[in-house]
Amino acid sequence: MKNLIVDASVACKWYLPEEDRDLAKGLLIGGISLLAPELLFAEVGNVLWKWLRRGTVDPGEMNHIHWHLTRSLHRIVPLSDLFVPALRMAAAINHPIYDCFYLALAERENAPLVTADERLISRLTGTSWESLVIPLARWEPTL
Repeated sequence: MKNLIVDASVACKWYLPEEDRDLAKGLLIGGISLLAPELLFAEVGNVLWKWLRRGTVDPGEMNHIHWHLTRSLHRIVPLSDLFVPALRMAAAINHPIYDCFYLALAERENAPLVTADERLISRLTGTSWESLVIPLARWEPTL
């Protein structure tokens, strides 16, 4: 089974009407083992909170979203396991550590990080970590 790392920019698309939602949902179809740092829950929760405030998401969906998110991930990795490499990456690319936790997991697992975060993708251009990232818009199940 192929491992992929997913970040919150992708996971949110599983539940919210966003661009490239179908591509993100394609990651949920069998044959792929999805991994993420536990930070994913905080980041997805924050986005959902914003949508709840706008009245875009039904508060009754929160239990189902939590259930689905937990079961969609093959492995959830503690942040403490990724702290040092994530901090090293954040310093090297001058970028917030939050995104670097996903990148550190991708490096550790030697598995691609699928993201829709254009800022992170741009920041990694020309670095040794650029090859670890697949923009969601270019993800194909054959990768």
